[in-house]
Amino acid sequence: MAIYKRKHGEVPPYWKLGPFELRLPFIHFRLEAPEIIQGFVLFSIGLSIIPLLQNNVGFSYEAALAAAILYLVTMLMGPVFGVPLVPGFITAAIPLIVIFLGNFEPGPGAVQALIALQISIAVIFLLLGITGLGKLIVTKLPHSLKGGILVGAGIAAIHGEIIDGGRLASTPISLIIGTAICFYIMFSQSFQRLYQSSKAAKVIGNYGIMPAIIAAIAIGWLAKEYPAPKVEWGIVIPDLAELWKFTPFTVGFPGIDVFLMALPTALIAYIIAYGDIVVGESLFKKASEARDDENVHLDLSRLHILAFVRNMIHALFAPHPGLAGPIFTAGTASVLERYKYGRTAMDSVYSGSASLLLAMLLANLLLPLVSLFQPVLPIALSLTLIITGYLCISVGMEQLRSPMERGVGGVMAIVLFAYGATYAIVAGIVLYLLIQRTGTKETPVQEKTEIEKTG
Repeated sequence: MAIYKRKHGEVPPYWKLGPFELRLPFIHFRLEAPEIIQGFVLFSIGLSIIPLLQNNVGFSYEAALAAAILYLVTMLMGPVFGVPLVPGFITAAIPLIVIFLGNFEPGPGAVQALIALQISIAVIFLLLGITGLGKLIVTKLPHSLKGGILVGAGIAAIHGEIIDGGRLASTPISLIIGTAICFYIMFSQSFQRLYQSSKAAKVIGNYGIMPAIIAAIAIGWLAKEYPAPKVEWGIVIPDLAELWKFTPFTVGFPGIDVFLMALPTALIAYIIAYGDIVVGESLFKKASEARDDENVHLDLSRLHILAFVRNMIHALFAPHPGLAGPIFTAGTASVLERYKYGRTAMDSVYSGSASLLLAMLLANLLLPLVSLFQPVLPIALSLTLIITGYLCISVGMEQLRSPMERGVGGVMAIVLFAYGATYAIVAGIVLYLLIQRTGTKETPVQEKTEIEKTG
């Protein structure tokens, strides 16, 4: 129950706090049991970033765990400060961030690089959000460059898992079967038909990637690809003293040269994030149409400002390679889907989002759960990256609608995968100007002629 009550059709109660609307559990909204249960299942996705922090940045396990826990605290800032979407990683940018971090040895240099990247994207969110230029940049960006960015990110995500020395080589059984289960649940037409007719399939489908992660973990244990967990009891207390060793106040602030190296990756990450915003906006609009009892508005300026604040907090106190993105798509979709069922099912969109995140945070503080998943965190990260890669390639290919766009986008994707964001942006712009912007308007006839010439 909540102290403040909302009348039918009203804006949910809040306290005004500058550009934000402050809402607190039990005061402005109730907690929702279904989202709490789901949060205890989804929490391990947040922990999956720990191996990346250890291997690519040089964090200790204790510092990485503390960063993962603090990330959930900043995620809560979304529903608490008036953004109805569930925030999360900029997942599709993670492979590009890994490529960027590959320019630095794990340790102080990589930590500074991650700090520079996080500060850069924070500033981009602030400037483009306040001015409204973010929408203009993304809508005016040529389809060939959008597609090239997404396809390149997708290739990088999958390639990192299947190369020699990748997790496919060390854990083939669990990774192959887990990927197959995940692809079937999320993308198969036969499962979509089953979802419509079977309650069990609907329950499984609503949890997105988690059933595949759980299956892959179980198979990994049975096949002895991962060690059996040593379950410990107690409460996790984030080791903030250890985490402090990996902040700019200890390793030093990055130089201007590192910021210049980070800027192209930050720009691409923002473009990907804005695509996530468009998806979230569409999901929210459809859900809001089903609820006339609550007057909720998605303020994109507030969303951008909050992304700026979260990224700056992490840059200074808990660097995080997932970056502080505007939307956790799977979590948001799950909350909004149940939100459509009416007020008796979910009182407010804020109560659903906050309940999910509070449960994920609490699960991360329970040592039995954290120690249970600790040995198998790499498989959760692998499946997350492979699914992200699949989606990036699929959506990216949809952007490339003509032969010219496919050519420019394809070359840009290869450069992005092989050499990173800086060279990819240069290559993409040069090819676009050279091939597509030749002073004459493209027409289907001209595109057909190009095909005939190469045939």
